[in-house]
Amino acid sequence: MAEQVVAAVRTAPGTTEFREYPMPDIPDDGALLKVEVAGICGTDVKMYGKPVIKDPVIMGHENVGVIARAGRTFRERQGLAEGDRVFVEHYVPCRRCEWCHLGEYRHCEATDWRTNPDARRYGYTSAENPYHLWGGFAQYMYLPWNAVLHRVPDGVSAERAGIATPMSNGIEWALFDAGVGYDSAVLIQGPGQQGLAQTVACKQAGASRIIVTGTTRDAARLELARTLGADHVIDVQAHDPLEQIMDITGGKGVDVVLDCTSGAGVTPVLLGIDALKRRAGTLLIQGEMAAFPDFPVKKVTEKAITIKSARGHSYRSCELALAQLASDRFPLDLLTTHTFGLHDVDSAVRTVAGQGDPDAIHVSVLPNA
Repeated sequence: MAEQVVAAVRTAPGTTEFREYPMPDIPDDGALLKVEVAGICGTDVKMYGKPVIKDPVIMGHENVGVIARAGRTFRERQGLAEGDRVFVEHYVPCRRCEWCHLGEYRHCEATDWRTNPDARRYGYTSAENPYHLWGGFAQYMYLPWNAVLHRVPDGVSAERAGIATPMSNGIEWALFDAGVGYDSAVLIQGPGQQGLAQTVACKQAGASRIIVTGTTRDAARLELARTLGADHVIDVQAHDPLEQIMDITGGKGVDVVLDCTSGAGVTPVLLGIDALKRRAGTLLIQGEMAAFPDFPVKKVTEKAITIKSARGHSYRSCELALAQLASDRFPLDLLTTHTFGLHDVDSAVRTVAGQGDPDAIHVSVLPNA
């Protein structure tokens, strides 16, 4: 094993430097992961351009790799061995608080960088912290005793396992949070990697009508949504989306709206409120919205709409995502459109930001390719 680890390190907004770190001596309850795939999502684009974590940071929070070295206690606690391929969740929870005991470690203070400056979360932690290797844009990544790991099923390649994060989000948000199930009518706004993953989750759950919206430049993604199970797709720039939705549903509207248009402003939320059925629909919102003047509270309460926020994923949704990837029921390899080497991290992030191929969906970095 090499004595030095090469990493792509964010050192300032929109700036990457390549640094070498010494291969860490792992404790008995720790391990080292040889990173095969590090996926990139819209959050990485935001964090790259406007960091909120003090640099230097090794980004990369959607990570798959092989356990290269592991202490005895780590192997016993995790039930894993050297050579096993695993999907690493980005949370590094305390495993002691109430949230952790409830299995909701995504809410653990020890992993929430928004409120805890000393939090540990892959892709969001300063490389100046002990062991340095806290992100997937590096040849190796450090795994402490409390890392949350999932064994990748046999027959699932590292590249396919690399979309486990958006797939688990799709399952968590659509099925567990919004309650999509048999005979549900669903509107999915935004055909990016999250929206397409939710299309698959809704189809698998038995939704009877899946409508996916996008813009004119999303033509290829909307066509892929059809391939993955969408019953109808709508170009919101070419058609009146509410009129189309009501025509498709015979004027009844949908049961669930999944808003995957992070950064698109208030328009998708307003459309979602109007598109929901007359009573007791669910609207799930992803992303950040600084302000919403004149929010239609009266309409929301009259229609008895439940509004939920998309917030990470659970252990169960990750296990189901990996099972879905292993099933071969859907052509999920079509989601993985672009791969880059470690020295092209800057280009990879900018591709997700829309500065490259407009048809890019899920972009990955292969640190050891």
